[in-house]
Amino acid sequence: MGLVLLACIPGLLATLWTQGWGVLFSLLLCASSALCCEAALLAVRRQPVLPALNDGSALVTAVLLAIALPGQAPWWVPVTAAGIAIGVGKQAFGGVGRNLFNPAMVGYAFVLLNFPLHMNHWPNHAIGFVDSLQQVAGGGGQVDAWAGPTILDGLRHNRSLTLDELFARHPGFGNVGGRSSEWINLALLFGGLFLLRRKVISWHAPAGLLGGLFLFSLLAWNGSGSDSNGSPLLHLFSGSTMLAAFFIATEPVSGPKATLARLLFGFGAGVLIYLIRTWGSYPDGTAFAILLMNLAVPALDRFALQRQQVSP
Repeated sequence: MGLVLLACIPGLLATLWTQGWGVLFSLLLCASSALCCEAALLAVRRQPVLPALNDGSALVTAVLLAIALPGQAPWWVPVTAAGIAIGVGKQAFGGVGRNLFNPAMVGYAFVLLNFPLHMNHWPNHAIGFVDSLQQVAGGGGQVDAWAGPTILDGLRHNRSLTLDELFARHPGFGNVGGRSSEWINLALLFGGLFLLRRKVISWHAPAGLLGGLFLFSLLAWNGSGSDSNGSPLLHLFSGSTMLAAFFIATEPVSGPKATLARLLFGFGAGVLIYLIRTWGSYPDGTAFAILLMNLAVPALDRFALQRQQVSP
């Protein structure tokens, strides 16, 4: 858990740099809510509190939520997301090592479904300390002064502009992806490679997810016209792609155990992310893709075991 937290630092810094001080407030709120919820539920269940808190899993969940959530979301959004992640996604199944679903994605999906307006207010530039504090505390001004549609949202609702025109006119577009998301994804890719180097995670789930997303976005890519779904590079460096590939899909408890199953798990998640981004109701879809693939984990492990038994 310590190495995972260390690998999250580049992504956290990139998110703080591109979105502003609200990310730090969100991190503090997620961490305090996750730890308090974990301690309270362990006490209710008459389980040892300190050993469970010291394992770092609740803190990792909080950090992943802080990176995934909008940086200027009101305080109740990160508090609710972290509380649901620990209480429903983790402790409701028995605690550490027993959760069927990725806890961070359970919390994220809950607030996305229940607070859709606040979950779609993404900053188009870094927000200062005072303004961020006002926004997070719920006393800020109109969000039109700092919020705008993400690149995936702009791409989804585009009807007349070519991709070149979108990149030139849309404030959220950068070089190959979102102006801020491409830097965040690059930082998370660096952190993910660190985890691979230290053998904290295996390459199968990340390779499957990135490969599935790249393949389907390449097959469905129809150039830079106004009806384009975006290039493979755009999809790889937009939204929460690298977060999903290296930090979410590799969660050891809710993910498959067999190597082939991990590869298929990641591939299926990558395909679902692309399908939801392109034709679903949500611009990104990472949380729903991971949770749907969590349901398929027993079948994937059985399939991998059967293939291993019949192989010479």
